[in-house]
Amino acid sequence: MSLDPNPKPLQETAHSGCAGGCSAAVPMAAEIPAVFDLAQSDGVPVFVIPTMDCPNEENDIRRAVAGIEGIRSLRFQLSARTVSIDATTDALDAALAAIRKAGFSPKAVSADQAATKNVGVSELWRSILALGLAVGAEALDFFAPDTLPFKGFGMALAIAALWLSGISTYSKGVAALRRGQLNMNALMGVAVTGAFLIGQWPEAAMVMALYAIAELIEARSVDRARNAIKGLLDLTPETAEVRQVDGTWREIPAAEVKLEACVRVKPGARIPLDGQVTAGTSAVNQAPVTGESIPIDKVAGDPVFAGTINETGILEFRVTAAADNTTLARIIHAVEQAQGTQAPTQRFVDQFAAIYTPAVFCIALAVAILTPWLLGWTWTQAIYKALVLLVIACPCALVLATPVTVVSGLAAAARRGILIKGGVYLEEARKLRVIALDKTGTITEGKPRLVATEILPSAVPESQVLAWAASLAGHSDHPVSKAIATGLKLPENGLTDFVALAGRGVEARTDGQLLFLGNHRLVEERKLCSAEIEARLQVHEMQGRTVTMLASAQQVLAIFAVADTIKESSREAVADLHRLGVVSIMLTGDNVATAASIAKEAGIDDARGNLLPEDKLAAIEDLQRRYGPTAMTGDGINDAPALARADIGVAMGAAGTDTAMEAADVVIMNDDLRRIPETIRLSRRTHSVLWQNIGLALGIKAIFLGLAVFGNATMWMAVFADMGASLLVVANGLRILRTSAPQTKD
Repeated sequence: MSLDPNPKPLQETAHSGCAGGCSAAVPMAAEIPAVFDLAQSDGVPVFVIPTMDCPNEENDIRRAVAGIEGIRSLRFQLSARTVSIDATTDALDAALAAIRKAGFSPKAVSADQAATKNVGVSELWRSILALGLAVGAEALDFFAPDTLPFKGFGMALAIAALWLSGISTYSKGVAALRRGQLNMNALMGVAVTGAFLIGQWPEAAMVMALYAIAELIEARSVDRARNAIKGLLDLTPETAEVRQVDGTWREIPAAEVKLEACVRVKPGARIPLDGQVTAGTSAVNQAPVTGESIPIDKVAGDPVFAGTINETGILEFRVTAAADNTTLARIIHAVEQAQGTQAPTQRFVDQFAAIYTPAVFCIALAVAILTPWLLGWTWTQAIYKALVLLVIACPCALVLATPVTVVSGLAAAARRGILIKGGVYLEEARKLRVIALDKTGTITEGKPRLVATEILPSAVPESQVLAWAASLAGHSDHPVSKAIATGLKLPENGLTDFVALAGRGVEARTDGQLLFLGNHRLVEERKLCSAEIEARLQVHEMQGRTVTMLASAQQVLAIFAVADTIKESSREAVADLHRLGVVSIMLTGDNVATAASIAKEAGIDDARGNLLPEDKLAAIEDLQRRYGPTAMTGDGINDAPALARADIGVAMGAAGTDTAMEAADVVIMNDDLRRIPETIRLSRRTHSVLWQNIGLALGIKAIFLGLAVFGNATMWMAVFADMGASLLVVANGLRILRTSAPQTKD
C-alpha cells in the first residue's frame, strides 16, 4: 500500500504552525524539493539552526539557497530546529555560506544528536534568569534612590536581561529588516530598543523577558499540534521477537528485522511491524491505524499492523514491511506532508497579514511624529505610545490562527483512521454537495455470499440435496461456488468423475447420481429449464443476485442465490450524509439492475450502472456541473480517474489499490463509509474554529490598539495582549484534538 500524498496544485505557499516571529507567508522556493521523512537519511549532513522555529524562516533559507546548483533536497524539522542538506560538497559549502549571510547560524550535528536535541530547555532557563534580572531592574527603579550608581546598576541589569532573552529576537529582527520584512521580531526589536532609548529601560527589559517566556510557551503549544500524530510512533515497540534459523526465538531491535522474517507477539503486547499472520489466532486492537475501537479477530493469512495491540492469543507473522515503511509510519509521513499544504483560509490570512503589518508600522510612525503637533503630546509620550502600538499590533496571533487549527484537525482525523492529505481538503470537505460512491468494496463487502436457498419439489430429501450441493461447491475454485460451500457449512461427500465445465459450472457423480451445479445456461443446455424456474430466477436476478442451480439428469433440485452484500455501516453512512444535506450517487461497472437494487437497499438517491472508467470520469464532471463540489469514493484502479477529477477523492484504505489511494485526497483506513460524514463534520467544525480564532485575534488587538492610542496602555499590557491573543488562538485550535469525531448533527 502506498500512502504518498498526491495533492492537487491548489496551494502556492507553505506555512504551518509557528511560534513567535511570524510574518506573512512567502512563496516557497520551488527550485529545491521539500522532503518530509520521519528520520534523517543516512549520510546526509544535518545542521541545527537555533533561531529557526517558524516556516517563514524555513522559506528564508529556501530562498537563500534557491540559486545554488547541486542541491538535491532540503529536509526541515522545525520542532527540532534542524535542516538536512543533500548536496554535492561544493554546493553544501555554498549553501551554508548563503544561510549564514541570511542571518542564521547553522551548526553541524549527527542525526542522533538532532533527534535528541532539546533547544527549549536551555532557552527556558535563559528566559527565567532574564526575568529575574528584569524584576531586579524594576525594583531598583522603583525603590532605590535616584542616584547615578543605582541607575547604572539598574541599567546594567536591564541590559543583561535584554541580552539573555532578546539576542535571538534581535538577530532575527535585524535579518528581517535587512530583507525588507516586518515580522514580529523586527517590530519587537524596534519597540524594545526605542523604549530603552527614551529611558524606559526597566520596562523594556521586563517586556523582552516576558515575550521570550511567552514565545517558548507558544512554541511548545504549537509543537503539540504539529507533533500530535508523531506520538503514534511511540506505540511501536523498539524490539521484536524473531525466530532464528535453529528455531529458537531472539529479541532484536525492530529496525534490524528483515523482510520475510518470522516474528512472534504474545498476548497484551504491541505488534512491532507490519506482517501477515502465519500461525495462531487472536483479537487485535487496530485503533491506532484504522480508528476502530472494537478488536478484530486475526487468523492465518490476515494482515497485522505495527503499533496495534495483540489482546488474546499468541500470533506468529511474516514481516511484510521494514520498520520505517510500516502502514503507521506512512500515515505519519503523509500527515507531515499534509501539514505543508495551505488551506484557503490560511492563504487569505497570510495575504491580509502582508498588508496589515506594514500598515500598522506606518500608523505607529504617524503616531510618533504627528500626535505632538495634533494632540499636544510630548515627544516622549508620542514615541512611547507608538512603541506600545507596535507590540500590540503584531500579526503573530492572526497568522497562528489557521495553521494550528488545521494541523489539529488533520491529527484528529488520523486518530479516527481518516488520512487527509492536506489542509485544503480538510477545509473544503465542508462544501461538498454530492458524494459519488463505487459499489464493490465501498458500499458492499466485495465478497459474494449465499443469500437465498430454494429447494424445489422432488423425491430427494432436503438434507440430501444440500449435502450434494455442498460437495460439488466445495470441489470448485469459482468464487460463487466457494460462497455456496461457505454458506451451507456442510461436510463434503466423496465425488467421482468430477469435471469443471468452463463458463457453466461443474458436474460429478455421488451416491450413484450424476449431478450438475451450474448457471442458467447449463440448465438450459441440459433441457431442464421450465417456466416456473424462469420465474423464480427472474425474482433473484431483479435483485442483482447471481443464481446457481443444482440438478440431476432429470430435474432441477435447488436454486442458490449469491450476492455481494451491503456493509452494515453503509446504510448508516448514507443516512448520515442525507442529514448533512449531501446527495448520494452510486457509480458502478455492474449491471443496471444490480446497481438499482443495491442503491435501494442502501438508501442511495440515484444509481448508474454499466460504467467504464471513462464513464465514471464523465459522471463526476456532470455531477460537478449539476450540484457543485463533488467527492468520489472508490477502491479500485478503475476508480482512479474519477478520484483524481473529483473535488475530493476518497479511497478505501484496507481493500483499496495503491493506484486509487495515490489518486485520492482522503484515505479511509478501515473502509467504513461512516468516516465520510465524520470528515464533513470535522471540516465544518475546523472552519468554525478557524474563524473564531481570526475573530479573537483581531478583536483583542482592536481593543488594545484603542487603549494604546487614546487610553493608558503600557508596554506590559502590550506584550500580554499580543502573546495572550496568540496563546488563546493556539489553545482554541488545540480543542479539536480533544474530540476526534464531532457528533453534532448539522
